Amino acid sequence: MRTELQTMKRTIAPILFLFVLTLPATLLAADAVPAATWHAQTLGQALAQMVLFAAVGIAAAIIGYKVFDKCTPGDLHKEILENKNVAAAIVAGAVILGVSIIIAAAMIG
Repeated sequence: MRTELQTMKRTIAPILFLFVLTLPATLLAADAVPAATWHAQTLGQALAQMVLFAAVGIAAAIIGYKVFDKCTPGDLHKEILENKNVAAAIVAGAVILGVSIIIAAAMIG
């Protein structure tokens, strides 16, 4: 009987210890004020945010393309438009797609 009681104490003690440690955090979390979000409350807010995020995303994609163009030898824009270089156009498209994926991931959070 005594060994069963000691075994039970050893089993219950860590659980009780964890409960005592997490109880204040749980009580404080219940009183916490919800964080402000970017979620729109009306249709007008949703449309405004959509236009804002689209404009920022497009501008960032263009800037990313221009930075890539400056980092590579030659003029990528000239190579695509004047020389009709399909390989350069594919690379430029891949760069814009990659930058856009990064921007979308950053905006989603």
